Amino acid sequence: MNFIKKNLSNILFAVIILLLLIPQTRMPIQVFVQRLISFSPSTIAEEKREQLQEYNWQLKKLNGEVGNLSESKNKVILINLWATWCPPCIAEMPSLQKLYDDYGDKVNFYFVSNEKEETLHRFMLKNNYTFPIHQALEAAPEQLNSNTLPTTYILSKSGEIVIDKKGAADWNSSKTREIIDKLLIN
Repeated sequence: MNFIKKNLSNILFAVIILLLLIPQTRMPIQVFVQRLISFSPSTIAEEKREQLQEYNWQLKKLNGEVGNLSESKNKVILINLWATWCPPCIAEMPSLQKLYDDYGDKVNFYFVSNEKEETLHRFMLKNNYTFPIHQALEAAPEQLNSNTLPTTYILSKSGEIVIDKKGAADWNSSKTREIIDKLLIN
């Protein structure tokens, strides 16, 4: 008993390391930790904001319908680049779903993944997500290119990139909602 008391922290550390080595337990642990450390995204200072120059980006919805980002010109847009195998992506999805539930009729949402359709369908069904998934049919406009997953952009009606967040965030925060509400008014 004395041995366990003296070495409890070492034993717990070893158990956590072991759990991280097992694929079935690694993902849930990583997602949990990402949710713990996710905060509201910050806006880009007005003088540093880039203007989206080219809206031409052909995308395909999971239902097979082909569309273009240009259809959302002059509207508030949220673009999320993600993957089903990405723990930070999975960690932020519940907050994005809540945001979509409340703003889906006011903001144009684009959740873009380059994974296979059946993988995306399974992920959506398993998690009861209803936001619109798209697959890129061509390269994204230059200002929307990112090598980091997840990356989320929020664009104003005039095409200014107001938020450019790499990594997981809490998208269902009052701060984010205030930003979106202001963008919808302007």
